[in-house]
Amino acid sequence: MPALTKTSFSILLLGLLSGGETPAQPQDGMSSLHPPLSVSEVVGHLEERNRERARALHRFEGTRVYNLHYRGFPHNYDAELVVGVKYQSPASKEFTVLSQSGSKFVIDHVFKKMLESEKEAGQEQSRTALNQQNYEFSMAGYETAPQGACYVLAVSPKSKNKFLYRGKVWIDAVDFAVVKIDAEPSQSPSFWIKKTEIRHSYKNVDGFWLPAENHSQSFIRIGGHADLSIEYKDYKITAADPLPTPESLAQRVPHPAAVQ
Repeated sequence: MPALTKTSFSILLLGLLSGGETPAQPQDGMSSLHPPLSVSEVVGHLEERNRERARALHRFEGTRVYNLHYRGFPHNYDAELVVGVKYQSPASKEFTVLSQSGSKFVIDHVFKKMLESEKEAGQEQSRTALNQQNYEFSMAGYETAPQGACYVLAVSPKSKNKFLYRGKVWIDAVDFAVVKIDAEPSQSPSFWIKKTEIRHSYKNVDGFWLPAENHSQSFIRIGGHADLSIEYKDYKITAADPLPTPESLAQRVPHPAAVQ
């Protein structure tokens, strides 16, 4: 077995960028129903609405809070990084460190590397987008809840790309936006990572669906365990065009009460 050097340990923690698939279960207050639309229709509407939102959103600002807790070999680590974010269409992001505490090693070799990796991913949008060019889709369910109905799609990557994933995505049945993702990386980020589980959630900010929270758990082959959370808050849309309403699509989707 190769030695776990400090360099390989930083690569190991960077595996928290990736995620793992967990079984999709209806949440409290949800029921599973027959999907009103086919998977090809859902994906088509998703791609269309994503293009519309991308064209309309020019700039936004926000704050992120990164927290990592690692327990295991060779040391325990805890760290927090608070970052201000400015987005400029089509794919530019500017990060400003607002505060930091805890392990300097994690801050420098994990958090800041994650920010660099995100910039790299932004430059490869066409190769990482959730669309039929990059993914295979199949219908995994249709769920209703007080906050709205969602299609659940199983996704798997068509190519080897470290920014792609396999798992399940929840698509809002009216606005056709990603609400939640449970996934695992298409490629293992490190020999040392036995399993990683990640959940992403998104929220509607003035019609634009932006990240709300990411939570990752990584299980290390030699017994360690790492928890990474990213909280996204204080969003402010600073420049955007009016979004086309999703009414034409909504008319094709029965209201949850109508299909129960």
